[in-house]
Amino acid sequence: MSHHYSGPDFGFSAGDARLDLTDLYVFPKPGDAGKSILIMNVHPSATVQPLGLTTKEPFAPGAIYEFRIDRTGDAVADIAFRVMISSSPDGSQAATVRRAEGRQAAGIGGDGEIVIRDAPVSTGRDALITEAGEFRLFAGWRSDPFFFDTLGAIDKLQFTGRDFFTDKDVCAIVLEVPNTIFGAQPIGLWARTLQGVGGGWRQVERGARPQQAVFLPGEDQAAYLAGEPADDSRFIPVFAHALEHSGGYAPDDAMRVAAALLPDMLRYDPTRPARFPDNGRTLADDAADVFLALFTNGRIPGDGVGPHQDLLTDFPYLGPPHADAG
Repeated sequence: MSHHYSGPDFGFSAGDARLDLTDLYVFPKPGDAGKSILIMNVHPSATVQPLGLTTKEPFAPGAIYEFRIDRTGDAVADIAFRVMISSSPDGSQAATVRRAEGRQAAGIGGDGEIVIRDAPVSTGRDALITEAGEFRLFAGWRSDPFFFDTLGAIDKLQFTGRDFFTDKDVCAIVLEVPNTIFGAQPIGLWARTLQGVGGGWRQVERGARPQQAVFLPGEDQAAYLAGEPADDSRFIPVFAHALEHSGGYAPDDAMRVAAALLPDMLRYDPTRPARFPDNGRTLADDAADVFLALFTNGRIPGDGVGPHQDLLTDFPYLGPPHADAG
């Protein structure tokens, strides 16, 4: 179920739905070959066990929601876009985006040059969009674009074709950026959420490729979510063991597939069409089927669920929320 429920027992990391990373997308801006769209979705509107609703507050005040970009192929961030959330006494929220580069980007913290300041967070059906120079931002509640038979997955992968997310919402951060920031080579992209703790920062969750953080790490899940892509080779044996169990892979094949899944980044070349898993990820890509085929070694090719019909052709691309959270 993507990263929606990556905490213990299908719960949320740090026990806070607002810090729960659900999905990451990147694709060329439709109609403009010079820009790309980065989308980080967090905060599922519903729980699974037990079924219920999460909080109406979109984002965690004081937290950092971060896009991380590797331009050199070493799985270390060269650029970071850090989205920080502030709240007003009336309950409204605003988002400020900072851009960090080099050693500053590779580290952990809230520093960086401000590129968008105090953009209003959307809680209703109308999308509040902020533009600043070459950047455009949306932050707030939207219809969750992820599609998957979550209850079938919990029921030992007995899929019925029922899309758990068809009427669910999510909090989206949609950032339009110029492709010039990427450099000349394809990039690696991942996202993370940070929580302020004792005057410092703690990484609550990170990821890029959908679902594998939920199903594969097992007892090492907490270490995996707190880690960095540059260190992901340490998890290859853990992933391989899970693949042997789930898909009946031979040990050598399991190690090969596990190595292909790590480091956990989306590879993206803005000069090519986006399609998961080869290049970025669009909102309509059936990433769940890709993962299931790998996870089960082709035994289960998919869950019988398709893309949502409420996607938009223009910014912010995700459909309006199903319920007014304001």
